[in-house]
Amino acid sequence: MVHCLVVGVAGATGSGKTTVATRLAAAVAGDVALLQHDSYYRDRPDLSYDECSALNFDHPDALETELLVAHITALRQGEPVAVPVYDFTTHRRAAHTERVVPARVIIVEGILVLAEARLRELCDIKLYVDTDADIRVFRRIRRDIEQRGRSFDSVRQQYYSTVRPMTLEFVEPSKRWADMILPEGGRNDVALDILCTKLRTFAHG
Repeated sequence: MVHCLVVGVAGATGSGKTTVATRLAAAVAGDVALLQHDSYYRDRPDLSYDECSALNFDHPDALETELLVAHITALRQGEPVAVPVYDFTTHRRAAHTERVVPARVIIVEGILVLAEARLRELCDIKLYVDTDADIRVFRRIRRDIEQRGRSFDSVRQQYYSTVRPMTLEFVEPSKRWADMILPEGGRNDVALDILCTKLRTFAHG
């Protein structure tokens, strides 16, 4: 068993949790493994593109969390893992995977990281990034249109039909499990400086 620190970073879509996870990873300067829950969306080759587009991607059942749990466990035991690569423009997993090797610090990021008890139990530090809903929704619109080739109408329809309801049902209630809540996410320099110092000390101390 490798002596490592597992950090869970959760928060609603567009909250800035990816920015937080990236800044924490950069602070460790190399000895870090960054896993994104989004990589573990279930592959559904049995469905057409339109059928996949209609799936509820914000429900826990959409993610292969059991594989992520297995990967975190393997990394803690000093074993490398093959992380899936999910293509959001096609709603399919790529044929290739990404090799992630064991590290002193493991950062796990995703909207449902704290909502899933199996993941929470593996996290030594649990963070929740809390950002106002109006800021989050505009960030999501921009991301989905610019990075994922979506139309505004499709983003709006998905937000009202699944994103917002699932955020209220699963994501926001999960903040009660957090060790620390970070308002404004990546813009909260004070909180991030404290966390970065802790992770550097652990990784290189």
